[in-house]
Amino acid sequence: MNIQQEIVKAAENAYSLDQEMEWFMQVVNARLQHYFEASPDENGNTAATANGADPAAIPAPDLGNDASVYAQFVRHYNFTREERLLLVLTIIPHIQPQLLDVFFTTNKNIGRGFTEFGGIKGTRHGGFIPTIETALFIIGGTDLAMRFMLSAFFEPEHVFYSHNILSIDTTAGEPYPSSVISLSHEYVDFFTQGKLSKPQFSTDFPARRLTTNLEWTDLVVDEFTTKQLDELRIWLQHGQTLYQEWGMSRTLKPGYKALFFGPPGTGKTLTAALLGKMFGLDVYRIDLSMVVSKYIGETEKNLEKVFARAENKNWILFFDEADALFGKRTNVSDAHDRYANQEISYLLQRLEDYPGLVILASNMRNNMDEAFVRRLQAIIHFPKPQPRERLRLWNGAFSTSSVPPPVSAMEKIAQQYELSGGSIINVVQYASLMALNRSTKEITAEDLVEGIRKEFRKEGKTL
Repeated sequence: MNIQQEIVKAAENAYSLDQEMEWFMQVVNARLQHYFEASPDENGNTAATANGADPAAIPAPDLGNDASVYAQFVRHYNFTREERLLLVLTIIPHIQPQLLDVFFTTNKNIGRGFTEFGGIKGTRHGGFIPTIETALFIIGGTDLAMRFMLSAFFEPEHVFYSHNILSIDTTAGEPYPSSVISLSHEYVDFFTQGKLSKPQFSTDFPARRLTTNLEWTDLVVDEFTTKQLDELRIWLQHGQTLYQEWGMSRTLKPGYKALFFGPPGTGKTLTAALLGKMFGLDVYRIDLSMVVSKYIGETEKNLEKVFARAENKNWILFFDEADALFGKRTNVSDAHDRYANQEISYLLQRLEDYPGLVILASNMRNNMDEAFVRRLQAIIHFPKPQPRERLRLWNGAFSTSSVPPPVSAMEKIAQQYELSGGSIINVVQYASLMALNRSTKEITAEDLVEGIRKEFRKEGKTL
């Protein structure tokens, strides 16, 4: 999309949202007028009738021919009038927060805000932050039957939450309607800029996007591993056809779960990144140091942040050193152990429910909990490369600007020294720097051997 197209798209989005917010405020003003006219005054008197427009009768803007992403979104989900009001309520704090200042009105009878308006004031945000109570008041007023019916909008199964469009922030001990409702940052960007933003690494999303400049042909693994990876690639290409068109969703669990195991530097992380690149899918590497917690219940909460954001995004989730999270369960000796095992059971269920590809990576297969392993569709070994694979790795590691040692020397090195792909890259980097330090492009076999010696020392081995 060029700059001119972005300008046009931004104008379409702004116009559409402006129309929605104008309609929303008409409904709000009508609701407030009806509410105050029907409420007793300071003398206890109530108006006989409420004047002005009926909030439920104010027509919503026609989005039938609207080209904005917001209008397309509303049409795609076939949202009702009430659902649109709820959606606009959560958009306003991000783009026109002053529109909700009307709810800061003070109740003169009690000297504070109106309880029935709901809402809170944020720590840094100076405006009104809506709660479920706010939405119930705007849409349903004081009609209890309508409010009870609207409760369906706040169930986990509703598309607002199952697709991570809205979120509800509950506080223990508080009535549920006092929970804050908010629009995800991704959809704020979507409705305003016309594209879903990539989540930023933070405590709220402890995962980093994996990318690579390499291609599938650069991956060097043995023939058996290649064959197993082909099965995984086939699932990524045809999995949805299998579930939907062939109707196998009745008997198969959603998604695909695989374990990659083998020594460090053998291509597990690279494979995950290449799979995403091949099929145009985002790959996120979960930072388990920010997920696993010694405090009861915190690991579940941290992992849920990732799964909730990934829901319906078709992301590939990559858990490196997964035994820290999916390792063998402990014997139950105290209450903490019992809760830890319950936590693992939760993780197991959450993993099973995820509809996309999940890759667990571990150095040792035996470190993994058998309950997890039994539910995996693929267990793929990434062994240390043999001489033939090592020669391919050596040949592919050198810069095209350098002059590597002769073929015979490289064949000898590949045959003699057992190294992983990651270690070979480290050696080539060292040897290349030594050549540059001599002001030459020629890399010698001696440079490589010295680099190998350094790698072996790191592993506690000697040549």
